[in-house]
Amino acid sequence: MTNFSEQQKQLKIQQGIRKQEDELVISIQIALDNHNSYGDLEESQFRNIVRVSDTTESTEVIKNFLLYQLGRDRKWGRGEDSLAFIIIRDIETKIKNIAITIAEYAKTDDPDDLKNIHLELTRRYLGYGARYLVYKRKGEI
Repeated sequence: MTNFSEQQKQLKIQQGIRKQEDELVISIQIALDNHNSYGDLEESQFRNIVRVSDTTESTEVIKNFLLYQLGRDRKWGRGEDSLAFIIIRDIETKIKNIAITIAEYAKTDDPDDLKNIHLELTRRYLGYGARYLVYKRKGEI
């Protein structure tokens, strides 16, 4: 692939990601609005998952960390209806499907591109969640 066509592909990927940001924000807000799915989750605990996402190249590592948190205490909820499982399902379905759509838009069938798109979307989703949780804890009336 020429340098120019690689740049074009990366530009389309970034455009595709930006076009899907509303969907990511809405999805994490829906998850966090369901307060029955989690306990007294603190902002710092949610930021920990954001840090994990920023320091790995694997969505599996992120999901593993969520399961670890779920096993530690009830702040992430319990069982299949927990916030942790809702986030894992979003990563595995909603976010994965958005990543596939973006890869198709960018006309790439490179599995590394798909993995990188999926990871970037997951990072953004979690980052938007951290912001929204601050609102839920401190700004909601």
